[in-house]
Amino acid sequence: MSNFLLAFIVLVPFVSATILGIMYLYSIKISKVPNFVFTLFGLSAPIISFAVGFSFFLKMIVNDEIILYKAYRWLSVDAYDIDMGFMADQLSIFMVLFITFVGGLIHIYATGYMKDDEGYGKFFFYFNLFLGSMLLLVLADSPIIMFIGWEGVGVCSYFLISYYYEDSENVKAGNKAFIANRVGDLGFIIAMVTMFYYAGANGLDYINLEAGLVNLPIDLLTFIGLALFVGAIGKSAQIPLYVWLPDAMAGPTPVSALIHAATMVTAGVYMVARFHFLYDMIPNVGLFIAYIGAFSALFAAIIATKQTDIKKILAYSTMSQLGYMFIAVGLGAYSVGIFHVFTHAFFKALLFMGAGAVIVALHHEQNIFKMGGMKDKTPLVFYTMLIATLAITGIPPFAGFFSKDEILLTAFSSEHYLLWGIGVVTAILTAYYMFRMIFIVFFGQNYKKERTIHFVPNSMLMPLVVLAIGAVLAGFIGIPEVLGGHNLVGEWLSNWHLDSLHVTHKTEILLMGGNILAAFIGIFIAYKKFYMYDMKDVAEPQGIIWNKFYIDEIYDRFIIQRTKALSIFISYKIDVNIIDKIVMGLSNSFIKSGHFVARMQNANTRFYAFTMLLGISVISTYLIIVMR
Repeated sequence: MSNFLLAFIVLVPFVSATILGIMYLYSIKISKVPNFVFTLFGLSAPIISFAVGFSFFLKMIVNDEIILYKAYRWLSVDAYDIDMGFMADQLSIFMVLFITFVGGLIHIYATGYMKDDEGYGKFFFYFNLFLGSMLLLVLADSPIIMFIGWEGVGVCSYFLISYYYEDSENVKAGNKAFIANRVGDLGFIIAMVTMFYYAGANGLDYINLEAGLVNLPIDLLTFIGLALFVGAIGKSAQIPLYVWLPDAMAGPTPVSALIHAATMVTAGVYMVARFHFLYDMIPNVGLFIAYIGAFSALFAAIIATKQTDIKKILAYSTMSQLGYMFIAVGLGAYSVGIFHVFTHAFFKALLFMGAGAVIVALHHEQNIFKMGGMKDKTPLVFYTMLIATLAITGIPPFAGFFSKDEILLTAFSSEHYLLWGIGVVTAILTAYYMFRMIFIVFFGQNYKKERTIHFVPNSMLMPLVVLAIGAVLAGFIGIPEVLGGHNLVGEWLSNWHLDSLHVTHKTEILLMGGNILAAFIGIFIAYKKFYMYDMKDVAEPQGIIWNKFYIDEIYDRFIIQRTKALSIFISYKIDVNIIDKIVMGLSNSFIKSGHFVARMQNANTRFYAFTMLLGISVISTYLIIVMR
């Protein structure tokens, strides 16, 4: 019975979403449902799921074992059975804890952010559905069940990004996210089909897959690993499928926080870590993953240095931080990558929610050069966002320092010095563009000094305080031995930990000092350029970096427009002039034949008698000739 509670973690948000959906339809069709009722169900889901997940965490501390639960037989094809199964191990339960905890804080924040929205109930329906899909993804015991959650977060992101569907640009952003992820998902499906065909004889759950994949040739394993990673590229917005992520800022700010901090974009990193038994056998593919992550991190950081929309700056920072995570998991340091997922959840949720508070205070202004002077007007938001910025920048003792430092140490100790160098340069750029945002938004000299500041409710501010505490303390569970600490993350995720770090403590300290110096270089440059920045002389942004290297335009011209032209050619040339003519020609032949036969069915008795006589005559003549 206790194992049933594993499914309960996933079931609660889905049941809550169902109730919220029914209540919302009742509210718009029959009678208005008060917002506090939607709030009650919306907030209860992450709280209950966290409590149940925490109970499993305590259980696994005492008894270190994998917990399995088969809910029911989902599909049965010939002798092959697929169960709706759930699996709790160190990785999945660790993910569940911060998904539900941070997700719950974002839910609380959303009650204040969305309080005046007409679709309040619908929003929380989508939010709970999103949370449930992510929990299904991480607790699934097989890639097939994972894929249900994988597609669930994809469709929920579409609903939430295009939430303000009255604006066609928001709908386009939702479509862009959905379509870009479908491209990646094709890779995931191809990998699943290949694994099913070659290694699924005993079942497609992770335990049986681990045993089945060992016997496959290296070329086939490489193909599966690359196909799976295509799915991860789509979900986690890496080169070349990252283009949907900045446009996803069209949705409400709580959506941005949930997508970037605790759910969708981390799914790709989780998936690579989950298939560690595969990637351990194909280290060359892992190295390819690490380089994709490194170049994505650097590329996104460069673009972020010129962005003016506060949410898009943070969106590119997410892409960049995800790149760091892929460096780690690509090099086989899965626990290091997941550690950064964990710390990132706190400071990235805080950054988006702090940005949302500023946006609300300024009546939904998102251009940082139209802000300025917000330190004195929203002090709590400033101090909490400063903590998050120090964390993402990698300044000790904030959370991001410990996880990012371990990633760079992994790259250096693995003797992949180019990866390490890219990571260090990206760290400088991260410090620069994040403090550029802080200095402009909170210290900039805005000539509209007497502007009205909109009230920001406590439901939006209190989660910032909790997340700020997390952004300070979360890294302390992974203090390296060289600092006299104990890496609890590495011990908990022992099966996903890279043990061989071939550096001395002296080298590790020097590298650590270099990382801190890199961060301060970026901060110093931002300080010199943007501290007390005068908004009166801001020119219209331009240039290749501000235009994101014109990648969207390149994709549009060489992929989208050519695909569209091909579709038009097939539709109007081949379909209309060839296929339609063949099909319609055949149908017209049948119609004419039918008309000819119909003439014989004319209800004329003499005509029927004549045709019968004619038929008998023909048959008789034939028989006479044959019988002779």
